Amino acid sequence: MNDGNLPRELVELAARVVAANLAAGRTVAVAESCTGGLVGSALTEIAGSSRVFDRGFVTYSNEAKTEMLGVAPDLIDTFGAVSVAVAWAMADGAIRRSQADVAVAITGVAGPDGGSPNKPVGTVVFAVARRDDPDETANAEMKHLDPAQGRGGIRLQAALVALELLLP
Repeated sequence: MNDGNLPRELVELAARVVAANLAAGRTVAVAESCTGGLVGSALTEIAGSSRVFDRGFVTYSNEAKTEMLGVAPDLIDTFGAVSVAVAWAMADGAIRRSQADVAVAITGVAGPDGGSPNKPVGTVVFAVARRDDPDETANAEMKHLDPAQGRGGIRLQAALVALELLLP
């Protein structure tokens, strides 16, 4: 199943996400910042994923978040790119700018630099938006992943959490 360079646990979870969403008749989109396309890459590693995966937005810079997903610049200025508000706006933008039924957004500080006392390395925010749910029910959550894992480990753990959030 895993012919590429991605970790086996990531590919196995992506296969579960594709199969479960196919069975549920759902399509998915991702809006990624700190994972840099890792979630989309894992999904497209799976044969047949085109029936489930609508599109991915890699919005690493603040400008990309604004241009591609419609995240308001004042939201970024007020709360920071790594915030519940921005993650929610990213997920909402991914739903609005795709044909997907569900979208997950990931934004965070993978390190080794870029952390602050309020948002240390390992701070990652996830949000999920569903096309058929009213805005008030959007789900966003900040997690603190172990910075000792290093940049690659934080990105991998973030991708795994994002994939879990895409399971029906």
